[in-house]
Amino acid sequence: MIALARRITAVCALGAALAACGSAGTSGSARPAHAKPAASPSATRPPVLAPGPGGLTPVFEHGPRTLGKTVALTFDADMTADQGPRAADGEHFDNPDLIGTLRALKVPATIFMTGRWAEQYPAQARSLGHDPQFEVANHSYSHYAFTADCYGLPTVAPDQMRKDVERAYAALRQAGVPHPLPYFRFPGGCYDRQALRTLSGIGVTAVQWDVVSGDAFATDADAVVRDVLDGVKPGSVVVMHCTRSAAPTTERVVRTVVPQLRKQGYRFVKVSELIGETNGHR
Repeated sequence: MIALARRITAVCALGAALAACGSAGTSGSARPAHAKPAASPSATRPPVLAPGPGGLTPVFEHGPRTLGKTVALTFDADMTADQGPRAADGEHFDNPDLIGTLRALKVPATIFMTGRWAEQYPAQARSLGHDPQFEVANHSYSHYAFTADCYGLPTVAPDQMRKDVERAYAALRQAGVPHPLPYFRFPGGCYDRQALRTLSGIGVTAVQWDVVSGDAFATDADAVVRDVLDGVKPGSVVVMHCTRSAAPTTERVVRTVVPQLRKQGYRFVKVSELIGETNGHR
């Protein structure tokens, strides 16, 4: 597992708060079923990383650099537990145009979805969960931070962290995502050793990234394109967002980045493929 210090540095580069995907709940307790199919709607068991020392939740940042030019685009479907009134007033935490563009360009992607987002947009969550082009993973229920001082996000108490992750899985399934993957992205990308220890035993791999797109609250699509193209290396994981209100340029960025990376010889894959490649080359 890559040192925590490197991850914290990468997270800090993300910028201000990450707050809020789609195509055109309910609380409770549920855990990712590793003995069942877990990829959207793949019948194969998704790969995970082995736990760290003492069973610590493993952290994945990027795939192998030497197995060809692959890159995974990931999109956070963010919505915090207290943003319901804003959605009711017309704020869009989804981005159907972005998902439509990914489909038109035939780009596989991994969507990290909060449980609250799935409750707000169940038809879109269900559509993504049943589309083999995408895989849906856990981004917490509340999108509250798992550490203090995480871009101003409210925090989850340590004794509630596991419940928050399990509640997200329950909400995803309730919305119609049949097999949410055993991958978890910390809200804001913020975590520490205590958070990793608290989630030990759930069976998830924490998924970070090595390329910060900078699309959160960006208004200059060209600048985001440059950040992505300058950062991508073989095996990279790119973090972006599929929320119209918080990331209004992302669909334009994807329309530019995808053909350019393909011209450079890159092949787009899901996070699960990169993790599978990592397991075979460690």
